[in-house]
Amino acid sequence: MSYAYLFKYIIIGDTGVGKSCLLLQFTDKRFQPVHDLTIGVEFGARMIGIDNKQIKLQIWDTAGQESFRSITRSYYRGAAGALLVYDITRRETFNHLTSWLEDARQHSSSNMVIMLIGNKSDLESRRDVRKEEGEAFAREHGLVFMETSAKTAANVEEAFIDTAKEIYRKIQQGLFDVSNEANGIKIGPQQPAGTVPGSATRHSAPGSGDGSGCC
Repeated sequence: MSYAYLFKYIIIGDTGVGKSCLLLQFTDKRFQPVHDLTIGVEFGARMIGIDNKQIKLQIWDTAGQESFRSITRSYYRGAAGALLVYDITRRETFNHLTSWLEDARQHSSSNMVIMLIGNKSDLESRRDVRKEEGEAFAREHGLVFMETSAKTAANVEEAFIDTAKEIYRKIQQGLFDVSNEANGIKIGPQQPAGTVPGSATRHSAPGSGDGSGCC
């Protein structure tokens, strides 16, 4: 399918926060409660529409374990957007956000759009991080913030699409050099009339594990 732009995303955060589940919900509209750990990096893609243009999102889902951090760092380069995910039921995943953010900003374009995601909002009874804390962290660091549930699909569409809208806005403002694909944006042929948006693909990147991974 042709597109006006391709945006490359990376999903980052501690192991077990639901990164792969968010990707699966966005690309396949389904929730898989049991996953193997993501080994290395996995990949998914989906078409969306912004301003009457077809945008292809190419999404790289990274492993959260410390042993894979060097692999993850190599994927920051050339990413236009990042979803930084923590688990609202696990305080330590929130406490580690600063480290993830430092990594992201050190290894990526200064214009990369970062969306802070508090995942597992369906587990309100087990909440360990207040929504106001997530909002405050996002304000302090200039991030967009949203709470999501990969299980119920609450705000999952919005998280990925709002990130794309912010990237598109920066393109319109001339903040991204779209001629340089190292910025995570590729210009494509315009989407032909009559093509239905929303189709999705998902598979493991070369060298990643066989499991779909929720971490």
